[in-house]
Amino acid sequence: MIVSETALKQPGAWFKPSTLKQALRSDVLFAAGIIAILALLILPTPRWMLDLLLAASITFSVTILMTALFTRKALEFSTFPAILLIATMFRLGLNIASTRLILSKGHEGPDAAGSVIEAFGGFVMQGNYVIGMIVFAILIIVNFVVITRGSGRIAEVAARFSLDAMPGKQMAIDADLSSGLINEDEARKRRKQLEDESNFFGAMDGASKFVRGDAIAGLLITLINIIGGVIIGVLQMKMSLGAAGASYTLLTIGDGLVSQIPALIVSISAGLLVSKAGVDGAADKVLAAQFGEYPKALALVAGVLVVMAVLPGLPAIPFLLLAAGVGAAAWTVRRQKGAAAQAAAQAEAAKTPKVDDDPAHMLAMDDLRIELGYGLLPLVQTESGPRLTDQVKAIRRSIAHDLGFVTPPVRILDNMQLGPNAYVIRLKEQEVARGEVKPGHFLVMDPAGGPIGLIGEPTHEPAFGLDAMWIDDSQREEASLKGLTVVDAATVLTTHLTEIIKSEAPELLSYAETKKLIDALPSKHRNLVSDLIPSVVPVTTVQRVLQALLAEKVSIRDLPTILEAVAEAAPQSQNTSHLVEHVRARLARQICGALRGQDGAAPIITLSSDWENQFAEALIGERESRQLAMAPSALQDFVAAALNKLETAARDGYSAAIVTSATIRPFVRSVLERVRPQTSVLSQNEIHPHTRLKNLGSI
Repeated sequence: MIVSETALKQPGAWFKPSTLKQALRSDVLFAAGIIAILALLILPTPRWMLDLLLAASITFSVTILMTALFTRKALEFSTFPAILLIATMFRLGLNIASTRLILSKGHEGPDAAGSVIEAFGGFVMQGNYVIGMIVFAILIIVNFVVITRGSGRIAEVAARFSLDAMPGKQMAIDADLSSGLINEDEARKRRKQLEDESNFFGAMDGASKFVRGDAIAGLLITLINIIGGVIIGVLQMKMSLGAAGASYTLLTIGDGLVSQIPALIVSISAGLLVSKAGVDGAADKVLAAQFGEYPKALALVAGVLVVMAVLPGLPAIPFLLLAAGVGAAAWTVRRQKGAAAQAAAQAEAAKTPKVDDDPAHMLAMDDLRIELGYGLLPLVQTESGPRLTDQVKAIRRSIAHDLGFVTPPVRILDNMQLGPNAYVIRLKEQEVARGEVKPGHFLVMDPAGGPIGLIGEPTHEPAFGLDAMWIDDSQREEASLKGLTVVDAATVLTTHLTEIIKSEAPELLSYAETKKLIDALPSKHRNLVSDLIPSVVPVTTVQRVLQALLAEKVSIRDLPTILEAVAEAAPQSQNTSHLVEHVRARLARQICGALRGQDGAAPIITLSSDWENQFAEALIGERESRQLAMAPSALQDFVAAALNKLETAARDGYSAAIVTSATIRPFVRSVLERVRPQTSVLSQNEIHPHTRLKNLGSI
């Protein structure tokens, strides 16, 4: 420890509380303890100190055992490998210190190496060193051959399997993080726990060698002490061979027992700790719970004990007492399990209302539902390819990526009132679409709209109404070679479902779903949400803005930018149309990016000044109450001219958007969405400066 010159010069500086507190820091004390253990290897130790240190060794080993017993998980005692090393060093230091006393003062009598060694030599060995040697050998065998080898093998296998399973566990954590089941903090915590588990079992695999080496060292030290003690007693101390052998052997075996008993306790602790893999809870509670899981097993054990009690030659009383104890335990456990099951059933019955009287159950409504005819059930139960349920899950993920919100779960039911190959798609219990598909067949379409030169059943594709044909599997390869689009029955159905979901997305975005989207925003956007909702606008206003964007196929995935735009425009007006136009201007890069073709340019059709003026002059009312009052004949002329230009662009391979001024954009969109809802209508404010445009003409 470094002390400043000022502290050295000032009288009494070492006695200040702050100085003492610094001197007694845990890291300094720990380092001092390690140095003291190393000092035992070199410096002589008096008898009274050796007694104190041997008692401390026993206390230390019992403390380790109790901690291992009450530890719920192995990782809670992750410092065990380091503690095992320290305990091994401590015992070896005590062995060397006691060896020094035995060899130097063994001729003085049984207390030459202290009272603790004398007590073990007298009590355990009863003064007979042959008994002591046998007990010592048994302890060595139990520790080295049984406990240490078994715990070392468990640690080795656990380390190997933990290392092999690490890539799969890490991939599972990444998958949960990507799917949103856990957040970044939880993923980081799980990765740290996985790393700690691998490091712990790897360290335990190496630390088990300390115990084995300690047992071997104890055996060698015992042999050296006996041989060296006899030589010193006979040659130096002039003792008889018998007296020297008896004196030094009693001391050496007593010393070995004092060392091996703590070593055995620590070995048991290591075995308990590494065998806790997959067990959660303290050892006593886990054992009691698992042994008491099957009271019938305990009852059978009691019966076996009764049979053994009546066998001739065996003492009846011990077996009858044990049978009574085990039988009472079986009866008690069975009664407790019965009471617990009855209490759980009563609690469940009290918690769960009757289905017949539950309004939530009686009035439950599916947001999205597909009803299938009995001939389409193989689409759900098939094992040869992707099932319909898996494809629906993929659709929900795709729509969440494209539109920015998670659609409600889709329920799939059979409906015996439908035709065998018919299906119905319902939105909030109301039918919105229906169609027919043929399982085991393929639907082919010509991308260019030409005739299909194959043998099959002519039909119309249900999602878009295109001319198509059902063919069997034998013509599938031929259709592909001709450049036709070939899809299976399940894909036809899921494509129809996708288009329905996209067209009905505004209705599917309920208040609850909007609240989920806002609550799921990352923590860095919390201040934005708290400043905006509900002090500036309520959730319902945000919901209407998002619904208006979805109605025009604008993704709401960039929700923070949308909320920022709402926060900017809401102080001037909370009219939904005004907010939507401002939000669209903020999303200009995203909107223009969605229009880009393969050449990187966004195809557009502009509105002529004549139509601009006609629309502007037809607006009546002020600000939020403005409405379009154009003559029906003029609207028909505009629709005809717009459709003509859009169809011409489509024949040339372009999906063009119409560009108008910001003032009339919502009204132009409201006119066109009735005849061509897929057409995008942009205002000049929504054209991003870095977007390259391709003008296809003017209306």
